[in-house]
Amino acid sequence: MKSLLLVRHAKSSWDSPSMQDYDRPLNDRGMKDAPIMARRLKERKISVDAFVSSTANRAFTTAVLFAKEYNVKEKDILKIPKLYHAMPSSITEVIEQLNDKWHTVALFTHNPGITEFINMVGVARIDNMPTCGVFGLHLLDDSWSNFSKAEKRFWLFDYPKNL
Repeated sequence: MKSLLLVRHAKSSWDSPSMQDYDRPLNDRGMKDAPIMARRLKERKISVDAFVSSTANRAFTTAVLFAKEYNVKEKDILKIPKLYHAMPSSITEVIEQLNDKWHTVALFTHNPGITEFINMVGVARIDNMPTCGVFGLHLLDDSWSNFSKAEKRFWLFDYPKNL
């Protein structure tokens, strides 16, 4: 069995309207929410074998903040440019290329693709993935390459305002 944690980047800053979307940083709330959400996963005794992230600043910073809570170094986060504003098909391609030695992977990406991907998988339906939201599912297979055809089960859904 494999376990996937899909994480939408934390709240980003719009303080500089001229800044390229790709470069936008997290705002204060985002910098606070990401470590909180990572700690919530740890409180559930969830270990993470790999952190995989979009290369966009706000997504990668979210991944770094999660990884820090897990004592994982920034250099050990797998950066995948294809996850920047990825559509469901691109997210699927990334998942199907994950290393099978990893049992639990946290994947950091963006909306609307992450919401569309979750709904496409079909284990649950959500209207909108909140910023810094975490959606987990189990893949009832031993290989990530079988993601598309393997049976999947809902695992968890949490987000910062879910008290």
